[in-house]
Amino acid sequence: MAPRVLIADKLSPTAVQIFKDRGVETDVKTGLERDELIKIIGDYDGIAIRSATKITAKVLEAAKKLKVVGRAGIGVDNVEIPAATAKGVIVMNTPFGNSITTAEHAIALMFALARQLPAADASTQAGKWEKNRFNGVEITNKTLGIIGCGNIGSIVADRAIGLHMKVIAFDPFLSPVRALDLGVEKVELDDLLARSDFITFHTPLTDKTKNILDAATLAKTKKGVRIINCARGGLVDEKALRAALDSGHVGGAGFDVFVTEPATENVLFGHPNVVCTPHLGASTSEAQENVALQVAEQMSDYLIRGAISNAVNFPSITAEEAPKLRPYIELAEKLGSFAGQLTETGIKRVQITYAGSVAGMKIKAMTSAAVAGLLRPMLRDINVVSAPIIAKERGIIVEETTRETVGDYDSLITVSVTTETQTRGISGTVYADGRPRIVNIKGIRMDAEFGAQMIYVTNQDKPGFIGRFASTLGDAGINIATMHFGREEPGGNAIALVHIDSVAPAEVLAKITKLPLVQRVKPLTF
Repeated sequence: MAPRVLIADKLSPTAVQIFKDRGVETDVKTGLERDELIKIIGDYDGIAIRSATKITAKVLEAAKKLKVVGRAGIGVDNVEIPAATAKGVIVMNTPFGNSITTAEHAIALMFALARQLPAADASTQAGKWEKNRFNGVEITNKTLGIIGCGNIGSIVADRAIGLHMKVIAFDPFLSPVRALDLGVEKVELDDLLARSDFITFHTPLTDKTKNILDAATLAKTKKGVRIINCARGGLVDEKALRAALDSGHVGGAGFDVFVTEPATENVLFGHPNVVCTPHLGASTSEAQENVALQVAEQMSDYLIRGAISNAVNFPSITAEEAPKLRPYIELAEKLGSFAGQLTETGIKRVQITYAGSVAGMKIKAMTSAAVAGLLRPMLRDINVVSAPIIAKERGIIVEETTRETVGDYDSLITVSVTTETQTRGISGTVYADGRPRIVNIKGIRMDAEFGAQMIYVTNQDKPGFIGRFASTLGDAGINIATMHFGREEPGGNAIALVHIDSVAPAEVLAKITKLPLVQRVKPLTF
């Protein structure tokens, strides 16, 4: 059955056609009220939005089939990410579709400030000829400080270098090699504040970046600095900035974003050295088209091929990676499930080791799957999207290790779970047929496929056990599909892993538990 997508905000006809060409059924219903959306959202696998439609917890509660929310644009403020994550819904944005447009707007505001263009225009059109009033500054040879040198910031840097500016950047995630490639000097924040003639922001709003430019940091800036913000309202303390403008310490400000939007009033409004625009950073016809096409491609790739790109709540998986990664994600989840079903005390730590070829794949996706499988026996509603957050909330430490060499297998995943009483490990691989297999349990080698219904038995390796065990199942009318055995050494601890065709009743499991040599019996479901 073809996946079905609701387009709830206006997208271009080309974007709609992309969905249809990829085999995705598409309904366009824009301007829906919340209650109207709640009534119909249960019919859809995906929903494409811009900024108008709000995807709230109430909407998500009604979205029984929903797999993906696609936001045509960068900001996802209109999507309740924690609620979507808890439901296992991927939330995608399109961070690159309007990058050039936003970068160009920042450069435009810089020019407007440097040459006082809005005020000069108003004065001239009012019939004045105040040639001596508007004495601007050159851009050439000035220092531009970029706070946040990611995708948009790097485009701004490239344009500024082309204008023969000196570009410095503060970004904890900017590597020295990347800075060298961009032609920018990586500096600390205080150094940037002291040296910059212009400062432009291109960073998300987080707890660490909120009011990064406040009264204290403004005092560290060069006198006459001009400040541009096309990123997010709240990066700059607007009241502190107004005071610095009034005192003359700050020479000008160009703002496209504000703490409260729509900004019908703001403390910055009315100052002669302030230029304001109504969040136009992404408002070009090219950008609007680009993000619409991008979100249609991304959502189609996910719904049809399992590829995940630009998700804000899950690791990205390319369309090329998805077919190779899928069996290993399945393996990781089943290994986690195996360990989770055998765990009866509190989990303290999970260590997942990736060895061989699998170590070069997207391990974050596999780790999420393993943790989801591990916790699902205790928390039924958990999924691969919500698992890492839930594990963190419960104080479970999740560690990942990669090794290039593996020994007997091309790829091997090992899930080790440390509880309050013990550490248990299980390893598995994927054979050429694409089916995951168990190859080691608690250090005991074996070779077993996963079955929908299984029985796990630990016992002493002594003659007679297998016959009595099989007879007990046979007497109960339970058919054995496959049986797999492993042991530490002859006569030592052994494991039996049996795939059965139907659920074993409690009374049958009780009979197996009472068999001589049996130490533990546990039913498993996959």
